Amino acid sequence: MKLFTLQRPSCLAYLSIVVLMMLVSSCKTKKDIVYFQNVKDFETIVDTDMFEPKFKVNDIVSIYVSTYNLEATKPFNLVKNTGSTGQEIDYLIDSEGNIDYPVLGKIKLIGLTVEEAKQLIKEKLSKDYLKDPVINIRILNFRITVSGEVNAPGVYSVSGERITILEALGLAGDLTIKGRRDNVLVVRDFAGTKTYTRVDLTSRELFNSPVYYLTQNDFIYVEPNNSAISGASGDSRIGTIISITSFILTTALIFVTRN
Repeated sequence: MKLFTLQRPSCLAYLSIVVLMMLVSSCKTKKDIVYFQNVKDFETIVDTDMFEPKFKVNDIVSIYVSTYNLEATKPFNLVKNTGSTGQEIDYLIDSEGNIDYPVLGKIKLIGLTVEEAKQLIKEKLSKDYLKDPVINIRILNFRITVSGEVNAPGVYSVSGERITILEALGLAGDLTIKGRRDNVLVVRDFAGTKTYTRVDLTSRELFNSPVYYLTQNDFIYVEPNNSAISGASGDSRIGTIISITSFILTTALIFVTRN
């Protein structure tokens, strides 16, 4: 007398459920990975953001003054000797937001845009020293950091005066398939105050975000999605699933053969 009988359909049904669970757990939908899903065909989005970066503490600034009288500008374009050539001196914005500029002394730049800083220095020079000076200013340490689930995390220097979050992610090789696209974090520091802003790359509302244009030394973090978190032990899980599946198949074959 047999205590129980395992029928072929029940074994196959059980095995099918296990395989189905494996497929569902590893499945990713289009909604998880496609950017700007709510943008319509031929839709026009007008960029009304006249964003300009503002100077921060610890910014390194290059300032060059020119006029028709080159001799008169020399006191304002100091150079340091580096062998046979001279290199222009850069200026560090100190903890109080100032630079120490030749002749003019302390100039507060923190919170100003490049254009505002140009106008400020031009006014100071025109008042007592130079006629119709032209001021060129550049931020030399404009860089951003991209970390987390991107293909090439790192610190990236920016040659211009502004960069979008999309361009920054492009520099980092874009998000990996395991990166969460709907909750990207941007950490921004200004005068010791940090702000934390999250953006959704799958929505067109990204273009209206205050962090769509990045500022110098912004930090971007792409957190892992659920599949990445569960995949932290993925190899062992896959091995376990394979072992269980093999066991079920072997057991099913044994019982089917006996019956």
